[in-house]
Amino acid sequence: MTLPFLEHFPQRVVVFNPTGAYAARQVTAMREAGTRLVAGITLGRGGGNLDGLPLLDSVAELDTPSDAAVLYTPPEGTMDAIRQCAAAGIRTIVAAAEYVPLHDGLRAAQAARAAGSWLVGPNTLGLCVPAEGLLGSVSPAFCSPGRVALLGRSGTLTLTVARLLTAAGIGQRIAIHIGGDAVIGRNPHEYLDALAEDERTEAVLYCGEIGGDKEYALAEAVRRFPRPVVATLVGRHAPADRQMGHAGALIGSERESAAAKLAALGEAGAHTAATPYDAIAALKRLLPRG
Repeated sequence: MTLPFLEHFPQRVVVFNPTGAYAARQVTAMREAGTRLVAGITLGRGGGNLDGLPLLDSVAELDTPSDAAVLYTPPEGTMDAIRQCAAAGIRTIVAAAEYVPLHDGLRAAQAARAAGSWLVGPNTLGLCVPAEGLLGSVSPAFCSPGRVALLGRSGTLTLTVARLLTAAGIGQRIAIHIGGDAVIGRNPHEYLDALAEDERTEAVLYCGEIGGDKEYALAEAVRRFPRPVVATLVGRHAPADRQMGHAGALIGSERESAAAKLAALGEAGAHTAATPYDAIAALKRLLPRG
């Protein structure tokens, strides 16, 4: 399966709960980035508008189907919103909320997969395809067009590395925060497998962190990926059994440590780096000049 937002950047985007202070700022930012927003979904407030953006009670009221949705629903409402989007056939779903209840996250991810939707998050800042558009909160000012796909598990790290890449003259095919909750819609190896189909991706930079075991499936995907993968993980000095930053960043065993994961990725053929700065230096060596 290809990444739907790289195949064709969404042209009809809806935003759930767009009227809150944070969400309203992101609506403005997405519009400024050229994202085509067609409606806000706000149960009970249908018929109004937000700075010219029509407000509807559900996606079922759209005259023409949407191809992407950005969700600013609270954690306890995220599952229902994702299910609504999946039932409407929306191919790209970006869920911002952190700490979505575990079983809700599992059911939501299952519903999205069954419908053929690509769920980014929960607990995500979204994605930016430089010069094409923004879904969420990854600042286009930090990004520049290019051929490196940036995948990050931490939102702050994704923003920081996008900015560092741009400053180093390395443009991005996409900068995407895949989500920081323990359960997310798509795991790192699925992104890598999908990027194998994208001819405009020349290399991948993966920025991971402690907690969970997603990087072991990613290591297997690295073995079959046809282009360079550079990987760095934060939290190398984090103590065990202490949550660092957000829901998914918790070392429960040695297998979940940064050192163990980097070792597995390196053995699989990834170019591993101790820091984001080292990762950028590695990309400079690997990428063709000119």
